[in-house]
Amino acid sequence: MNKKIDHIYASPYKRAVQTVEGIAVFRGKKVQIEKNFRERKLAGKPVVDFDYAIRKVWDEPSFSWEGGESNIAAQARGVDAILRLLEWHMDQRIVVGTHGNIMVLIMQYFDQKYGFDFWDKLGMPDVYRLCFHGLKLADVQRCW
Repeated sequence: MNKKIDHIYASPYKRAVQTVEGIAVFRGKKVQIEKNFRERKLAGKPVVDFDYAIRKVWDEPSFSWEGGESNIAAQARGVDAILRLLEWHMDQRIVVGTHGNIMVLIMQYFDQKYGFDFWDKLGMPDVYRLCFHGLKLADVQRCW
């Protein structure tokens, strides 16, 4: 893709920053950290059965494991961040390096077809291009 990129943001987690560093260097841009793009915290301590634990929070969006974050809470912070960036950078191209769970929760806010099954099929890493008209999601394309 040989399109102009105006801004690059990433979760503060090292792997998210590393994902966008190459394009930042290539485009001569600085990676700006956005803490609300960090991955959702599933629980305060490791869960015994990850598949069960992750399915439960998707099946019950207001549920959270002890020390963890519900889908509703994680989605709210992710959506807040993306809406803020869309307002600040209207009609500009933004790259966001984030994590699968929070990415799909953000996408789900704009279109309910994005949920657990979509998340479960993501590659690692995976790249999606989201096109917005104002604050409305207009198109999603997998680029990876």
